[in-house]
Amino acid sequence: MRPAPLLITLLILWGLSGFAVLFLDTPSSAWRLAGAVLALLALADWLWLRRRPTPVAVREIPEALPLGIEREVQLRLESANGRQRLDVFDLHPGSWPSQGLPQRLTLAAATASTFSYRLRPSERGDAQFAGVQLRLHSPLRLWRQSRMAGASQRVRVYPNFAPLTKFALFSAEQASRLVGAHLKRRRGEGTDFNQMREYRVGDSLRQIDWKATARSRKLISREYQDEKNQQLVMMIDTGRRMLAREDDLAHFDHVLNAALVVSYLALRQGDAVGLFATGGDSRWVAPQRGMGAIDTLLRAGYDLQPRAVATDYLAAATELSLRQRRRSLVMLVTNVRDEDIEDLLAAVRLLQKRHLVCVASLREKALDQALEEDVQDLSGAIRAGAVARYLEQRTAAHEALRSHRVMVLDVGSEDLPAALVERYLAFKRDGLL
Repeated sequence: MRPAPLLITLLILWGLSGFAVLFLDTPSSAWRLAGAVLALLALADWLWLRRRPTPVAVREIPEALPLGIEREVQLRLESANGRQRLDVFDLHPGSWPSQGLPQRLTLAAATASTFSYRLRPSERGDAQFAGVQLRLHSPLRLWRQSRMAGASQRVRVYPNFAPLTKFALFSAEQASRLVGAHLKRRRGEGTDFNQMREYRVGDSLRQIDWKATARSRKLISREYQDEKNQQLVMMIDTGRRMLAREDDLAHFDHVLNAALVVSYLALRQGDAVGLFATGGDSRWVAPQRGMGAIDTLLRAGYDLQPRAVATDYLAAATELSLRQRRRSLVMLVTNVRDEDIEDLLAAVRLLQKRHLVCVASLREKALDQALEEDVQDLSGAIRAGAVARYLEQRTAAHEALRSHRVMVLDVGSEDLPAALVERYLAFKRDGLL
């Protein structure tokens, strides 16, 4: 319970009026009477607020939120009896940007008032809403009291799964184009028989089924599709290389978002998808088929965080080889540096004994921006030279991997989803698995 600005102002004015008693011959009884009236009003107002029941507060928010997407949160407040004026602030995680808080409301007796505000989760993992903080005002505005209402609530912040809901409306090929993947024309045909259909202009003569054509007395073609029930393992680095930030998100968050996109499209193609996180936080999800597997991947990876530790690529490759026996496409997403190349080459050679390996090396946007800046002084020249030297070493590391028949993608965070999807579809269309 604290005095409101109005009560403090009245007390100051009452105190200053005492000078009139000292210097203007004003009766002291009038000054004391004014003080007594003010004290009685303040006491009555204090007792009313103290006995006032705390309004009921209920928060309406989904249990799962996507990272970086602004969502609406609703708060409903209800006063048990009597009219009540109050300020409302929802105790959401402090680092999340919000709009529409605090709110000042006037609650009527036995009625509910609802308002909403906007909130954008800025960190993945488990988040806690501690409750709703209320600041109640007394009827005469002489006092105000801070109280807690509502129950604490835990929510889970997942990688941004909003694009997946949009992809559900399109075919796998259309969704791939929405991501930005450039699909190349197929060389030859798929490997799995799909159906018989009437001959179309452009069909190869090898597609014609002559027995079916003789029976139906019209040209019938066999239609093939890409082989299904293959396996994709997303191997993501959770070490220090993923701590860099771009566009208010860590590189690791961009990696998780891209991994979800390519996993979703692979599941749509009928393949099984698994997850292997290594470096900092570790996690293993064996490859699973069916669209329900995307929920498993979300639950398994939403709380993964990169750590300031060096990733042991060879140990990770050894563990994955023991866990994943069936031949798979392993997409390793990391940030290749020249000092890691020996360990990374040994890991790739080990994986290549059984699996098809693709390494996606995430490129920092700041490197390209540094090269594009005009050099105007010595420090700028030194910085540009250092960046050029670093990029040269990075390119040499990539070439060392390519010399061992490893597909290497050197991409920025914005282009990562399209690059992964494009490469995955190319592997399937070329029948490399």
